Amino acid sequence: MKMEEKMERYLITAALPYANGPIHIGHIAGAYLPADIYYRYKKMKGDEVIFICGTDEHGVPITIRAMQEKTTPEEIIKKYHEMIKESFKKLYIEFDNFSGTHREIHFKLSQEFFLNVVKNGYTIVKEQEQFYCETDKMFLPDRYINGKCPKCGYEYAKGDQCEKCGTTLDPTDLIEPKCAICGNTPILKKTKHWYFTLNKFEENLKKYLESKSDWKPNVRDFALSWIKEGLKDRPISRDLNWGIPIPLEEAEGKVMYVWFEAPIGYISSTIEWAEKIGKPDEWKKYWLDPNTKLIHFIGKDNIPFHAIIWPATLMAQHGNWILPHNIPANEFMNLEGEKISTSRNWAIWVDDIANEFNPDAIRYYLCVNMPETKDANFYWKEFQEKVNEELANAFGNLVSRVLKFLNSKNNGIIPSLDNNNLSTLDKNILKNLEEIPQTIGELLEKFEFRQAIRYLREIAFLGNKYIDETKIWTLKPNTPEFNTKLYISTQIIFTLGLAMYPFMPASSKKILKMLGYEEEFIQSIKWEDIGKINIKEGKKISENIDPLFTKIPDEAIEKQIKKLKESATKEHVEIDATDETIDIEYFKKLDLRVAKVKEVYKIPKSKKLLKLIIDVGGIDKQIIAGIGEIYSPEDLIGKNIIIVNNLKPAKLMGETSYGMLLAAKDSKGNLSILTTDTNIESGSKVS
Repeated sequence: MKMEEKMERYLITAALPYANGPIHIGHIAGAYLPADIYYRYKKMKGDEVIFICGTDEHGVPITIRAMQEKTTPEEIIKKYHEMIKESFKKLYIEFDNFSGTHREIHFKLSQEFFLNVVKNGYTIVKEQEQFYCETDKMFLPDRYINGKCPKCGYEYAKGDQCEKCGTTLDPTDLIEPKCAICGNTPILKKTKHWYFTLNKFEENLKKYLESKSDWKPNVRDFALSWIKEGLKDRPISRDLNWGIPIPLEEAEGKVMYVWFEAPIGYISSTIEWAEKIGKPDEWKKYWLDPNTKLIHFIGKDNIPFHAIIWPATLMAQHGNWILPHNIPANEFMNLEGEKISTSRNWAIWVDDIANEFNPDAIRYYLCVNMPETKDANFYWKEFQEKVNEELANAFGNLVSRVLKFLNSKNNGIIPSLDNNNLSTLDKNILKNLEEIPQTIGELLEKFEFRQAIRYLREIAFLGNKYIDETKIWTLKPNTPEFNTKLYISTQIIFTLGLAMYPFMPASSKKILKMLGYEEEFIQSIKWEDIGKINIKEGKKISENIDPLFTKIPDEAIEKQIKKLKESATKEHVEIDATDETIDIEYFKKLDLRVAKVKEVYKIPKSKKLLKLIIDVGGIDKQIIAGIGEIYSPEDLIGKNIIIVNNLKPAKLMGETSYGMLLAAKDSKGNLSILTTDTNIESGSKVS
């Protein structure tokens, strides 16, 4: 008698996406798709498993977006929480609970965690010098500061991390720091903050990490390198008006750093889930029972936070909180050979691609090309090739051939299998089908998603080869040989349909539905039984056979490539067009003048264009400027601006512009018009 496999309990999480903008394909490949595949697989295994996530709704990215869109942080998180949630749905990524960190339940829990850290002796209060912008009259959070990375020299590193080399930074590490709001150089000013004494956990963290021999080397080695370098005290509090307040009287006006409170969102989201299902204490077995395996799916930029700082935060509670069982972090997904950059719109947004192409085709390409051990690339042409050659020609062609044979040669009835007359080829095929759950299962347990889906692809290739070698179309219908070959062919797509479910769920359901099985059927199947369950003989299949995948035409891909290049070029022009030099005589041709803004009007039917009436040395002129999304008319009246005074007149939206004002745009798209720092006379020449 076969022993029943022991059911295990898993808590799966994926990194909380910032609610400050839409998500792109790099996010999906890095964390959310592998998490969803693993979750679906574990459910089919019969394990007790939940998938928890939510949006990260505090911190500087939210306030910056609110400033850019001239609205409140509350409106920003509401807008992008729903947008992100819908994006996940479009790619069939399903959570048991998708919460957010700007909720009462999260505030309360985060403040409890903070007070425990203080009570248990893991904080110190330090007076420090922090960058302060005298122009904007505020202490600058780390992401409000830009500068040159001291390690790699990247010009647009932020105050907490260099996006190019991944180095974690302190704002004072930056070379030539600038305020990200106004572009001025900030000063250092004293302020008081609470610090987490991370170094007190070095020994425990080292033992914890060294015990994780099954972790990906890139995760374990990177985390241990942090320990080797020595852990530093890390500020928990910050001077910001958006976030979770520090629950101490002496910390009025200070909020928690996102690094401290955001991971607590995994717990608060689980508590929210338990309340929603009517079992308010159910969350405890997922966070307080040592038998639960906590799996964090993240990108490599989140490794130190999840492998070091988050476990230390849990240890500091002096409770029974479980620590991460595994952190299968992925590397980055690049785009057409370049790093994805949201600031210059070099990205493929999930909403855009999911509206244009089959979501399962997107899942397939991202999975077969997943950045598991090194950075990978999304290439539009390769995407087309994979869809056309592997999905349409292999998976789709196999399913179409078999179902059409059934309808045209056997009245849509699943034939009988004659076990006494199986050829060696027949037996080998059936053996391959039986091995699917073990082979793919072993790969998924090791988080090797690329190899798992490639093995599934090989089964599809094998199915087509079987049909070609047996030449079913030449066999006489209703004979034992015909019935056996057609049955085995049908069994191939039946088994393939079941095994596809974690990877391409909609296509899996479609195959099974055309074979006459409703969606509930797949929910009743145990993973280890795939390949052993025989399709029911005598069952009638659907008469409506739709293509599983359709080929992508060249023009559809060319359209996407053109769209990508055009949207990205808008940012490249201002930032990168510095290669061509000019001489002084060329420069003298420009008549740059100081002008005082007298009147400003919005141009009807345009979001960007403003009409400015300016005084240039006693002469009134009209110019049209595309700054209406950044500046309101009242922001501009009375300012001294710099204009190109000798520009040829140009018509915009029916209005004539007799010059052009000068403005600067940084790498993140922040725009600032050029003004004078003193009230110099209008008409003064700029030289």
